[in-house]
Amino acid sequence: MSRFVRPLIIIAIILAVVIWIDLPNNPGIHVLGIDRDIKTNLGLDLVGGVQALLEADLPEETAITAESMQTARTIVENRVNGLGVSEAVVQQAGDRRIVVELPGETDPERAISTLRQTGLLEFVDMSSISQQEAISLVGTQIQTDIPTASTTTTQSVTSTVPSAIFPTVMTGTGLKTVNVTQNQIGEYEISFELAGSDVQTFANFTSANIGNVLAIVLDKVVLSVPTINDAITDGQGIISGNFTLDTANALAVQLRYGSLPIPLKVVEVRTVGPTLGQDSLQKSLRAGLIGFIVVMAFMLLYYRLPGGVATLSIIIYALIAFALFRFIPVTLTLSGIAGFLLSTGSALDANILIFERMKEEMRAGRTIRQSIDLGWQRAWPSIRDSNIATLITCTILFWFGSTFGATIVKGFSLTLALGVVVSLFTAILVTRTFLSAILNYWKPANLSRWFGI
Repeated sequence: MSRFVRPLIIIAIILAVVIWIDLPNNPGIHVLGIDRDIKTNLGLDLVGGVQALLEADLPEETAITAESMQTARTIVENRVNGLGVSEAVVQQAGDRRIVVELPGETDPERAISTLRQTGLLEFVDMSSISQQEAISLVGTQIQTDIPTASTTTTQSVTSTVPSAIFPTVMTGTGLKTVNVTQNQIGEYEISFELAGSDVQTFANFTSANIGNVLAIVLDKVVLSVPTINDAITDGQGIISGNFTLDTANALAVQLRYGSLPIPLKVVEVRTVGPTLGQDSLQKSLRAGLIGFIVVMAFMLLYYRLPGGVATLSIIIYALIAFALFRFIPVTLTLSGIAGFLLSTGSALDANILIFERMKEEMRAGRTIRQSIDLGWQRAWPSIRDSNIATLITCTILFWFGSTFGATIVKGFSLTLALGVVVSLFTAILVTRTFLSAILNYWKPANLSRWFGI
């Protein structure tokens, strides 16, 4: 029995940990500086939400580098998360497009508005108009001239302010850091630091335009119109005003994540209602439960005692796999659930190969102990090769989904791969340990009846 003690202890510890992780109201890990929530993340097709397709707002003949698109994808992802949209999925699709999925988003208009604000950030010279006229433009769309970097006061344009073209001093690509701070009297301010050539550009402009307005514009919409109080020659400045904590944070997020290397536009928006998503989830769970019951019934009827052990092993497999999905975490979608269910078939397939080899050895006159050992040894090459082939396929599918923004394929390959790895553990360690431990204590008299020979 000593040969089974260590594996049983390992299985018991793993089982205790995964059951804790699988608890519906898991408190998470919040000790020793670790702040980690543990919960089930469901995808867009299961809980509803918004899916949007962004595209580079440049002519087709304009070449776009892979680095620019990757930077844009990262900024969009950070910006969506910074605005409080949780569990967002942001993937590049091809050379010019980015797919954004916002599971659980209950306000489609808010989500669309958020995505439309992921364009070009500009610092615009409004020294040609008065401060009051600049204030009146907050929230409105204006025309800017990016190639023009003015360092002096431009001529006054007061009669046609809404249609005026304002010169852009610089874009937001030079922003290094942006933070919300408080001054000595408790007022909220936004501190920023520039990097690269923009430090000198900003120094030249602010030195020549003290008392004038330098507007902050995102997607051609005026966000704020601060006045230049002093020359900023070291690249470090402060934007002050009547900010609350919320408005200061909102502007800081827009500054921090608005400096896209290329302009983007929303070309398609798809909304999935929460009712439809919940219906899909319930039907998926029902189908999985029915399939599990049918397969387990077959294992019990055909393989008898080993089939019962395999059933227990598959339950442990499901607990471990679900715990991994929650802990990593993996966002579960309909395709992801399909991959998980398919990996369950792989786990059963391994058990079936082992049991069939065991029955062959028992028919050849081997003892139960010999049949178990030889069954595992001789079935292992087939189990190993088939699962390696599956993992290679999952790798290819995951790469395809990541490269072309096919989140359905990516979710399927990820859950299938994790399920295959867990199935190997349960088939090789759990099933073999349980069956050997049972037969060590209990010697059935009728092998044909208990093993389905």
